[in-house]
Amino acid sequence: MKRNERMFAVLKTGGKQYKVKAGDILRVEKLAAVAGDKIQFNEILMVGGDKPVLGAPLVAGAAVQAEVIEQIKGEKVIHFVKRRRKHSSQRTKGHRQQLTLLRVTDVLASGADKSGVTVATGTADARRSAHNAGAAAAPAPKAKAAKAAAPAADAAEAPAKPKRAAKAAAAKE
Repeated sequence: MKRNERMFAVLKTGGKQYKVKAGDILRVEKLAAVAGDKIQFNEILMVGGDKPVLGAPLVAGAAVQAEVIEQIKGEKVIHFVKRRRKHSSQRTKGHRQQLTLLRVTDVLASGADKSGVTVATGTADARRSAHNAGAAAAPAPKAKAAKAAAPAADAAEAPAKPKRAAKAAAAKE
């Protein structure tokens, strides 16, 4: 875990690759983390510096540690569709990509497994792991008898239409 000022790494996250060094500020696809969290990227493709190491496909034991600054939205992209000839219709759609702003704190050439920092996961990964954990401990189905008894009790206490209830009572007599 020797710190080198010329050390850099190429990391992979959100389907993209980024060349980073300590102190860099980075905009990546949204990660499941809040501002102030310290996260670690373990998918390192290359570590450079005095002794560059190229992974095949990843560098074992290497990591990049970063601090989440904030969750932001990217610039608005406007998509305009126009149908020509006889249809003469047009439509615009806008989209703002959700991003995470990070500050790279450290590039580790080795010892990533002993650092104790939370591994960065994208929102899709977080949803998938939560879904898999929820399937293992699925809640028991609720009793339907309690729901069925509740409306009957309410009807006995206060009729929905009092005039109609009075007419029905008079008709029975």
